[in-house]
Amino acid sequence: MAKTKFVIKRLGILTGGGDAPGLNAVIRAAVKVAVRNYGISVVGFEDGFAGLVENRTRKLTPREVVGILPRGGTILGTTNRENPFYYPVKENGEIVYKDLSQQALANLNSLGVQALIIIGGDGSLKIAKEMWERYSFPVIGVPKTIDNDIAATDQTFGFDTAVTTATEAIDKLHTTAEAHHRVMVLEVMGRYTGWIALHAGVAGGADVILIPEIPFAVDKVCEKILERQREGKKFSIVVVAEGAKPVGGEMVVKKIVKESFESVRLGGIGNVVGEQIERTTGIETRVTVLGHLQRGGSPSSFDRLLATRFGAAAVNFLLEGRFGEMVSLRTPDITSVPLAEAVGSMRRVPLGCDLIRAARQMGISFGD
Repeated sequence: MAKTKFVIKRLGILTGGGDAPGLNAVIRAAVKVAVRNYGISVVGFEDGFAGLVENRTRKLTPREVVGILPRGGTILGTTNRENPFYYPVKENGEIVYKDLSQQALANLNSLGVQALIIIGGDGSLKIAKEMWERYSFPVIGVPKTIDNDIAATDQTFGFDTAVTTATEAIDKLHTTAEAHHRVMVLEVMGRYTGWIALHAGVAGGADVILIPEIPFAVDKVCEKILERQREGKKFSIVVVAEGAKPVGGEMVVKKIVKESFESVRLGGIGNVVGEQIERTTGIETRVTVLGHLQRGGSPSSFDRLLATRFGAAAVNFLLEGRFGEMVSLRTPDITSVPLAEAVGSMRRVPLGCDLIRAARQMGISFGD
């Protein structure tokens, strides 16, 4: 067995928040490294923090993780609604919210779990931070989100697969747009950042890319489309991030889910932009909302590699005593940063980045 600074006999793992390609790769790597190298037994909590509060577990062994590397989703299940510090409980026929974090802690102790790997996005990592700060329970976070908006890491796993899916969608929209001389609008995910829209838009050859970091003017978007018409280009591709907003306007909110980590659900900006383009230019415009297709499917090779590195590092870092931290990619290295640093701010597309500059130089409009 490898020599370690801290002795851990049993390790817990859970996946929280929305699913993303690569979750199973993290679980697989963490289990294999823990068992094979350190003789640690591993417990998985089912359905995220719900399993932690309700003490629903499954044993994770190297045999249990055979064949899961290429699978999307998570074998443990996940949820973006349950929070141990604000947990839904039914009383007298009504849902009330209580702090059941001590119950979660008691479950960990009763199971003999001495450290916990929490794989999730901003909401899950905030819970991990609170568990460490309030109870000093050894936790380490693994950053997961297709949106790539977690600070303190160069990239999250799941992002590359989502970009690949969106790029393939743009490729398919090109053919029908060109055949029918239409404007095709594709709305992609990303929450309050434009990473997916920017990367997929450039990779897919979009003509207009609208992202939250750059408020747009519809007349500028239409100007670009009409310019292409005058040049004999009878179709245009517009990629819109779900959080994009017009100059002086607001993001389009699809619905509010109060009990969720992410209470504000964005969506609908694609239809708004599509209607405005068709009304202003007179060109037939169709809208496609890619939605949850971006979350599904087999992870790309990049995401499998990054998730594997994250999972292995999470175990190694715990045994080095790096508690209350998050595994982080600092290209080309895997390191760790305090959870407080990871959840303190959102990673947004920098307006001066070379990709935006290159896109502008190639004639892509950002509607500004």
